Amino acid sequence: MKLKLIASILCCLIAKGLLAQQKDWVHYVNTLQGTNSKHELTRGNTYPTTAFPFGMHTWTPQTGRNGDGWKYQYFKDKIRGFQQAHQCSSWTRDYAVFSLMPMIDELIVNEDKRETKFSHLDEVAKPNYYKVTFENEITTEISPSERGAHLRFSYPKGKRSFLILDGYNRLSGVQIYPKENKITGWVNNGEGFKRGWKSYFVIQFDQPIKSYGTWENKRNTVAKDSISAEGLGKGAFVQFESGTKVQVKTASSYISLQQAELNLKRELGNDKTLEDTKANAAAVWNKLLGKIEVEGGSKADMETFYSCFFRASLFSRKFYEINEAGKPYYFSPYDGKVHDGYMFTDTGFWDTFRAQFPLNTLVQPEMHGRYMQAMLDAYEQCGWLPSWSFPSEAGSMIGNHAISLLTDAWAKGIRKFDPKKALDAYYHEAMNKGPWGPANGRDGVTEYNQLGYVPYPKYREATAKTLEYAYDDYCAYALAKMIGDKHYMEVFEKPMFNYKNVYDPSTRFMRGRNAEGKWSPNFDPTEWGGPFTEGNAWHWQWSVFHDTKGLINLMGGNSNFTAKLDSVFSEPNKVNVGSYGGMIHEMTEMVMANMGQYAHGNQPIQHMVYLYNYANQPWKAQFHAREVMHKLYNATENGYPGDEDQGQTSSWYVLSALGFYSVTPGTGEYVLGSPMFKKTTINLENGKKFVIEAPANDVHHVYIKSARLNGKNYTRNFINHSDLLNGGVLKLEMNVKPSLNRGLLEEDKPFSISK
Repeated sequence: MKLKLIASILCCLIAKGLLAQQKDWVHYVNTLQGTNSKHELTRGNTYPTTAFPFGMHTWTPQTGRNGDGWKYQYFKDKIRGFQQAHQCSSWTRDYAVFSLMPMIDELIVNEDKRETKFSHLDEVAKPNYYKVTFENEITTEISPSERGAHLRFSYPKGKRSFLILDGYNRLSGVQIYPKENKITGWVNNGEGFKRGWKSYFVIQFDQPIKSYGTWENKRNTVAKDSISAEGLGKGAFVQFESGTKVQVKTASSYISLQQAELNLKRELGNDKTLEDTKANAAAVWNKLLGKIEVEGGSKADMETFYSCFFRASLFSRKFYEINEAGKPYYFSPYDGKVHDGYMFTDTGFWDTFRAQFPLNTLVQPEMHGRYMQAMLDAYEQCGWLPSWSFPSEAGSMIGNHAISLLTDAWAKGIRKFDPKKALDAYYHEAMNKGPWGPANGRDGVTEYNQLGYVPYPKYREATAKTLEYAYDDYCAYALAKMIGDKHYMEVFEKPMFNYKNVYDPSTRFMRGRNAEGKWSPNFDPTEWGGPFTEGNAWHWQWSVFHDTKGLINLMGGNSNFTAKLDSVFSEPNKVNVGSYGGMIHEMTEMVMANMGQYAHGNQPIQHMVYLYNYANQPWKAQFHAREVMHKLYNATENGYPGDEDQGQTSSWYVLSALGFYSVTPGTGEYVLGSPMFKKTTINLENGKKFVIEAPANDVHHVYIKSARLNGKNYTRNFINHSDLLNGGVLKLEMNVKPSLNRGLLEEDKPFSISK
C-alpha cells in the first residue's frame, strides 16, 4: 500500500513538472564570468549574481565600499558584506541595497575594518548557489528566490558569532524582534524616486538571538540593546550562540512590509533548509537554460554558452509583486503609486534593443508581451516611453529605442498591446525633448526636423543620434505599415532615410556636419567621440540597421562595401582619443582585441560582421562571427571583451552561437552566421522545437556549404521568426572552405528598405 502511495505521489510530482527528468545546465554556468573588471579595463563589468531569472532582487558578495559601483572585483581578496543588489552597470549607482556580514570574536561594524580575506579556491559561484569560506573559517552560503534569498552562516566552533546588517548609504530603518528572531526594516537609496519611497525587508533567523543592537555607518557608533533606529545609514547587529550555524531567510517589497512578509512566506516558507532553496532555484534555472539545448561542442564552449545565456536572462528585472489574491501589482518608480499589472526595469535600450530583447522574443515571448504593455503603462505614468530605466527613467545614452522593441514584438506576433497607442507615444517622443538625459525625447529635435540631421558641434554625439533616430523612425513606419496606419506611415517615411544626410561621399564615412551643412574639419576616422558615441567613424559607419542596401548604394556598390568591411579588420588598431581627451576602457579593449578597428566590446559595431550577407559575401559573415566568438568570449573572470551591458553582449553570443543574429529588429528576420555547435534545439513556449543541425561543425568547419530547411534546399542568408516558431530542422552542411556562390540571389539577401 505504501509503495502504491509513493508511486502515486511521484507520478503526481512528475505530472506537475516538479520532479521532471531535467538536465543539469546550471553546472556549466560560472557567475564569476566577467568580474575581473576595473575602471580602466572591463572584462564584463559583472558581479557574481545569485538570483532567479529576471528576479526582482539579486544577491552578491561585496568587495567594494558602500556606494562604489564596482561591487565585486575579482582581483580583490577581501569581502565586506553580502548585498541585496540590482545594479545593471558599475557606471550607475545601485538602489534598494542593504547587506549582511558575519563576524567572529568581536563586533566590528566599520566596513573597512570588518572586511575579511578569502580565496577564489574557496568560492563556488552558480546561479542558484553562492558559497565562500573566509580565512577566518566563516562560511557563507546563498540561494535565491524571486524576491529574496536563503542564506546560511556557519561560524567556527567556540567563536563569538555576530551578524551585521548595514543600511548602505542613505536613509534606512530597522526594527529588531529578539523573541521572534527577526529583523524588519526599510532602505531608501538610489536616485530618481519619488520622495518617501522605501524598499521594505524582513529577515528571519532559525537560531535564537543572544544579544542585539543598532548602529549607524557614518561614524560607526553602536547602541547596544537598542531595538529600533531610523535615519542615515542605520543598521542592526545580532549575536548568536558561539560557533553556531544559522539559516537566514529574507525577502523585500517595494509596496509594504506586509507584502515583504508575504513574499517571504510564499517564496521561502516551505524550505526547511538552504538545500531546498538551492534545489528549487536549480530547477528554475535548468528550465530556463534548457530552452536552448546545445550539443557537440567542447566543455569550454558549453560553459561559455550557458554562462552567457545566464547573463542574458537577468535583465530587465521584474518590478512587480504578487498580492494575496495571486494577482500581479507593483509600486511604480515613475509616479510613486501602486498599480495592478506588470512592470519591469533595469535596462538601457541603447544596449539591449539589438540582441537581448530579440532573444527574449524567441525564448520568453509571454514575458516579452507583458513587457510591451508595461512600457505603455510607464508612458502613461511619467509622460515618456522608457529608454534607460534604473528603476525610473534616466534617459541615458541616445536614441528612442522603445519603438524598436514594440515593432519587433508586433512583427513576431507578440501583440499584447495597443499599437496605435505605441505610435502616439513614440510620436510624442520623437517630436519633443524630455526633462532627463539625451535619450529621453530627442536631443536636437528642432534642428533634426528642420535639417534632417542633428548638427555638430552644437550637439554632442550628433551623427550617432541622427543614425539612431533614422532607424527608430523606420520602426515607427514599419509598425504603422503593419497595422495600416497611413498617417504615421507618411510622418516617418521620409525621416527614416535621414542617415544619408550625414554620409560624406568624398571620404565614404559618416561624419559630423554643422547647421550650415559643412563637414567637420580635420577628419580622422580613428578619432573617438565628437559626433560619435563611444566610438569613431569606423564603428558608426554601419548603423543603418534598416537599410543596409541603401548604405551599399551610397558607398558605390557591393565591392566597395565589402572592401570597407574588410578594412575594419585590416586597419591598424590605433586610437585617436579625440574629444575624450584620454584612453577610455572601450579604446583599451579594442586595442587588446587586436582585430583592427573592430570594437566588439561596445554595441555600435556588434552587428557589423553580419553585413557581408547583404553584399554577396555571406561566407565572410560566417568566418568573422565564429572568429569573434572564439577569440573574445570565454566563461572565466576575463570572459568578455568589454562591458556585458544588461545581457546585450551575452545575447550577441547566444544568438550567434545558434547561427544567426538580429541585425534589424522590427522585421522578424535573423541574419545567418555560423553556429557554434553540432546540434542546437530551441524548445519553444508553444511546445514546438526548432533544431539546427551541423554534424560536421568544428573549429575548422565554419563555412556553410549548403542548407536544408525541413528537407528543402535553403539558399537564403536569413531566417524568419515565423520559421522558427513553426518548428522544424535547419540542417547545415559545414565545410573548411567557403562556398563563394551560395546565397547570392537578391531573394537570398536579408531585409533592406531600399532595393
